[in-house]
Amino acid sequence: MASISLPVGGRLLPYELTGRPVPLKGRDAAAFPRVAFAAAHVVADPLADNDPWVTPAIDWERTLAFRHRLWDLGLGVAESMDTAQRGMGLGWPEARELIGRSLSEARGRSGALIACGAGTDHLVPGPNVTIDEILRAYESQIETIEAQGGRIILMASRALAAAAKGPEDYFRVYDRILSQVKEPVIIHWLGEMFDPALEGYWGNADHMAAMKTCLDVIEAHAAKVDGIKISLLSKEKEIVMRRQLPKGVRMYTGDDFNYAELISGDEEGYSDALLGIFDAIAPVASAALEALGGGRNGEFFELLDPTVPLSRHIFKAPTRFYKTGVVFLAYLNGLQDHFAMIGGQQSARSLVHLAELFRLADRAGVLQDPELAAGRMRRVLAVNGVA
Repeated sequence: MASISLPVGGRLLPYELTGRPVPLKGRDAAAFPRVAFAAAHVVADPLADNDPWVTPAIDWERTLAFRHRLWDLGLGVAESMDTAQRGMGLGWPEARELIGRSLSEARGRSGALIACGAGTDHLVPGPNVTIDEILRAYESQIETIEAQGGRIILMASRALAAAAKGPEDYFRVYDRILSQVKEPVIIHWLGEMFDPALEGYWGNADHMAAMKTCLDVIEAHAAKVDGIKISLLSKEKEIVMRRQLPKGVRMYTGDDFNYAELISGDEEGYSDALLGIFDAIAPVASAALEALGGGRNGEFFELLDPTVPLSRHIFKAPTRFYKTGVVFLAYLNGLQDHFAMIGGQQSARSLVHLAELFRLADRAGVLQDPELAAGRMRRVLAVNGVA
């Protein structure tokens, strides 16, 4: 097995890779007992002549190839979401193009599951932004996606969080939007740990009080809501909400800390999945879902449990920088030839953080080619002057 020296405790220590990579295997989503989306990242173009903090440059070939990889594994693609750096490098003009390209690719495949993020991110939040402007912003993005036959993931709005005076403004916005959409949507409640600008969403800083407003919205429009994805990193809150959803409305776990047990479920129900970590651990997630579908619950946990420490590390505070770890794993696994990100976000995590990520990925069987991964880790160390 490969060996590499990694930083720990202020010095370099040898590390022997011992993980057994989970084999790649094509699967059909029909084999899974849960609906499972992976929120997919974008691949930057490091050879573009641009200002990476201002103008995103995307490697479209590699970005779309990654989506085909997810579909090959039986996973759905949650397009242009937080994992794609939406609002952290990826603006609406780029997201709009990405959505159009991905929907076109999906139409060329049988059974390719895809849903696309619609928000208000082309509207700059501010004290003078009105609720009517927020409504028009949502409507514009939804119209763009629906015109191409796309399903909607209704993203949380920074502008709404800044402008709303209370729960009634949230109800007004969601009531109007859900009354108009063509097909049932997935509502996304993104917590402030992922985006500090969304603190107090649904009109209350207390998550349980906010949950009541969200549930009232869903109850009023249950026929227009396929499900809700909550990203609060609290299995207890997710389960409480899951048990109160109207019949037929799915809970899509966004809990990158506790997804294994939430997907498995309990005697009163389970969660489907819409997860950023599934981008990084797609082959393992696919194998685990197939095992769960075959009634092999022990195998399901044997596969997923070792990925949980990795996910908790990737999503550790400040959680909004988790995309760096997701893209780093794509680089280690040969899915892109560089560790560069739009917005220069490759610099958002320390070298020590990346070294621990490498160890945890090895132990979880996530490194598809350990020798390749070790070689690429050495390059990252060398770029940072560590050898």
